[in-house]
Amino acid sequence: MIRLTNLADYAVVLMCEIANAQDRVSAQDLSGSTNVPVPTVSKILNALGRSKLLVSHRGLKGGFALARPTEDISVADIIEAIDGPIALTHCTEPEETDCGYTQICSMRPKWQVINGAVRGALADVKLTSLIQPVSGEEIAARFEAQAQSAARN
Repeated sequence: MIRLTNLADYAVVLMCEIANAQDRVSAQDLSGSTNVPVPTVSKILNALGRSKLLVSHRGLKGGFALARPTEDISVADIIEAIDGPIALTHCTEPEETDCGYTQICSMRPKWQVINGAVRGALADVKLTSLIQPVSGEEIAARFEAQAQSAARN
């Protein structure tokens, strides 16, 4: 199973909260609205700021705001800001690994294709689509489609 780290998961949640905010938000405000502890929120906000996804403003009306429009921020951008480059296996990384089969491995180029597809799919999901309200009918239709897909497999 492929899983994101908790920090990357929280980062997506925090970015959605910031995108929906009417004004700049503080780490304390975000912690209160998401139940993510303040130290964790601060750590994530700093990483997102270093990656130029957020801007911070100091002072009485300070806080954090998106650095770019929501349609210009992808889930891949958020994940990479927290976890680094998206890599399903060590084979997809450009530098040498400690794998003894690197020189003769026929799967390495194939893993790079797979990794590119996964990264591309995450890059196609924009923050805009995550903050759009979803109706009950849409949720039900998604669950039905998943159930039918699972039944076929």
